[in-house]
Amino acid sequence: MTPDDRPSAVALSYLDKNRAPIVVAKGYGVVAESIMREARENGLYVHASPDLIRLLMQVDLDQQIPPELYLAVAEVMAWIHGLEQAEEAAAPRNSRRS
Repeated sequence: MTPDDRPSAVALSYLDKNRAPIVVAKGYGVVAESIMREARENGLYVHASPDLIRLLMQVDLDQQIPPELYLAVAEVMAWIHGLEQAEEAAAPRNSRRS
């Protein structure tokens, strides 16, 4: 099995809204599966984009994504925001977060 055949995953953090997202976890195989499982268990979205993941794998841990990836990452973040908005709109009034 070549590295490209193994599952791969990159986790980004965007806690500091004044800075670009930071790569907080990345890996192949079992590590990738663990990253994705942890994300899902914590209610985070997992987006499959092999080309973007391949590029993000080149970014060192705890480093901001490079400007060349801002647009691609922003598109994923906008997609996630849309999903969250749709979920919130579909939720019954009494179970919505305040």
